[in-house]
Amino acid sequence: MFSQINTCGLTGIDGFGVSVQTDISNGMPAFEIVGLPDASVKEAKERVKAAIKNTSFRFPAKRVIINLAPASQKKGGAGYDLPIAVSILAATEQIMIEDADETAFIGEMSLDGSVNGIDGILPMVIYAYKNGCKNIFVPKDNANEAAVIDGVNIYPVASLKDVCAHFAGITRIAPHRVDLKNYFSHRGESMYDFKDVKGHENVKRALEIAAAGNHNVLLIGSPGTGKTMLAQRMPGILPNLTFDESLEVTKVHSIAGTLPKGMPLIMNRPFRSPHHTISAVGLTGGGMFPKPGELSLAHNGVLFMDELPEFHRDVLEVLRQPLEDGKVTISRANATLTYPCNIMLIASMNPCRCGYLGDRRRQCTCTPAQINQYRRKISGPLLDRIDIQIEVPSIEYNDLTSRAKTETSAEIKKRVNRAREIQLERYKDKNIYSNSQLTAGMLQEYCRLNDEDNEMLRVAFESLGLSARAHSRILKVARTIADLDGNENITSDHIAEAIQYRSLDRKYFE
Repeated sequence: MFSQINTCGLTGIDGFGVSVQTDISNGMPAFEIVGLPDASVKEAKERVKAAIKNTSFRFPAKRVIINLAPASQKKGGAGYDLPIAVSILAATEQIMIEDADETAFIGEMSLDGSVNGIDGILPMVIYAYKNGCKNIFVPKDNANEAAVIDGVNIYPVASLKDVCAHFAGITRIAPHRVDLKNYFSHRGESMYDFKDVKGHENVKRALEIAAAGNHNVLLIGSPGTGKTMLAQRMPGILPNLTFDESLEVTKVHSIAGTLPKGMPLIMNRPFRSPHHTISAVGLTGGGMFPKPGELSLAHNGVLFMDELPEFHRDVLEVLRQPLEDGKVTISRANATLTYPCNIMLIASMNPCRCGYLGDRRRQCTCTPAQINQYRRKISGPLLDRIDIQIEVPSIEYNDLTSRAKTETSAEIKKRVNRAREIQLERYKDKNIYSNSQLTAGMLQEYCRLNDEDNEMLRVAFESLGLSARAHSRILKVARTIADLDGNENITSDHIAEAIQYRSLDRKYFE
């Protein structure tokens, strides 16, 4: 007796197809699973056997061999329980599967036959749908998440008995639907608003530019000047996630197991703020059972690193390649996984260890050696990847107590959205979404300068000792400033403002 059932596995943030093949033959009773299963899949034998018996079905007292094809790819996780159980019942002709080629099963089972939710259901459903599966049976707890994919029938199951009753025609399971328009219409607004920030108009301007072009930012200032307060308000001025971006973010959080219960899609841009004691693996992802790290959990959102020099040096250095490439590649002996991390990095730091270098009210107590040691924690290559560097000065008392109305996040966001719309239209055939993603070849096409502006940039390049990367990033920031002004061409004013945001790396880090 033989049967074949479709299911899916996970590699990185993508699903892959698995065929659960069951052969039942005469001989000494045995139950084996082959096809490169890991320990969690091998344990499925006991869960499946108990679940079938406790659901009043018959487990064959014969030789049962389960093959998970392709046998060359490692299989992990408990999501194979349900397809293995269904495959055994189909092979023993206790149930008949309709349209087996267009049907897939995913889910973990308890000993009593109930089906439990799993992590990573969304990328599995996406893969199954793209490869011809129109009917997918998933745990009831995962139904909302799975049903965001249009064009596929998602059947939520609470137990193995529900699946069997469905195919026996006793109690049909209705396909699950979610109203995405309703979810998006109730998109949550940020609890932090720029209207609460007194003064700091130049810093707000820099953050608006960063939001419009998805540029990295470094805030430098004494303790209590408002660096954290400003960074926390960034999500409120970032453009709303598109549906495709929401899918990407949700896939990462689904795999990591951090998707909020009952939420089919993450509809707000992530804001991650790891503590400075985080390890390199915690930041990039990986581990014995690889999971996305903070970089990937902040995908299409903000990664805020407060007190940047307090992070371990090896942690800071692993940022360099992801900030450049927008992805993290984790290589292990048995697999190479790639997680996306198209993020906006916002970092903050004090000018020295005591924090009061250059402060008008308090005197710095650090020695020159201590100041240099503190600043050397931030390497030149990492600093080079930060587009905008700006000082956050101490707030004046009159500004702090002023009752004058300041711009709200909603007003700033309107300008940011207009600039992003310009970029989306400009790069619609280039597979990029913001100015920060411009390649070297695209810079020549979209950031052309006249002779006068080019001379201004050359003088700044030589006098500030900028690198080629810093030159490229100045052009990208200038392009964003021009977009905010609604100008098709970059002017000298845009270049001058962009250069201004690169001058601190020579003031503080020369």
